[in-house]
Amino acid sequence: MHPVNIRWEDKKVAPKTCSWLLGLGALLVFPQAAGSPSPLQLKGSFQQGGLVVGKTTPGTEVRFRGRPIRVSEEGAFLLGFGRDAPRKARLTLISPEGTRDTANLPVEQRTYDTQRLDDLPEHKVTPMEEHLPRILLDQAMVQEARSLETPYPHFHADFRWPVHGPISSVYGSQRILNGKPRKPHTGVDIAAPAGTLVRAPAPGQVRLAEKGLFFSGGTLILDHGHGLSSSYLHLGELLVEEGERVEQGDLIARVGASGRATGAHLDWRINLHGCSLDPALVAAGSPTR
Repeated sequence: MHPVNIRWEDKKVAPKTCSWLLGLGALLVFPQAAGSPSPLQLKGSFQQGGLVVGKTTPGTEVRFRGRPIRVSEEGAFLLGFGRDAPRKARLTLISPEGTRDTANLPVEQRTYDTQRLDDLPEHKVTPMEEHLPRILLDQAMVQEARSLETPYPHFHADFRWPVHGPISSVYGSQRILNGKPRKPHTGVDIAAPAGTLVRAPAPGQVRLAEKGLFFSGGTLILDHGHGLSSSYLHLGELLVEEGERVEQGDLIARVGASGRATGAHLDWRINLHGCSLDPALVAAGSPTR
């Protein structure tokens, strides 16, 4: 087993903003037994909520925190760091010849805001017992759509913002609804007028298209391959159907205020293998253009 040393190509660039080997990122070198290093390229955000795209020699087995990770025929794979990811994450590569190499990737820690939302309908903060079967069914549908792990590497396209507008709620913020603490927000809320067109941020396939989920209202989930999905909540209108293939920039919905929402906005979420990621770290550019 060989330890892996991380070399930053540009000392001025923080590890959280690594890019491909263009003087702006990181190169992890795995020394091989014969003494010839095999490079591993990692591009992405090495902090809580970040997504990293890796590339290694085709045929290599990749394990992340002990879990096997899908690798494409070209050697591409995905890593994700959740909201509360620890400071280090163990990455293991096993070559086609059986050589095992390991690295402890640094994960930058973050602090999160507390957000209070008051004057919500009380039955949607603490649902009545009669609504629980519907809520559980909604959750099962969402979980099933997000659990798919197709081999298509649609994630190679740089993600774009699905709508443009100010961020009204950030990823990871602790929500207090009508004075009652709730789970942290696992997406970003983008303020936009009702009817604003929502575009696909990257190629993918529609895995869920529901008009009236109890909490999230009109909801779409796109599958981008390798366990990576994006979700769009509180929609006013759906413009695509389940099973439909979309390309980056295609119209998929309109902004609304359905479900548990206090006003028109898009709640945009990104998940990888059940891990919630920060869309603001995945999408290129600014949400306000």
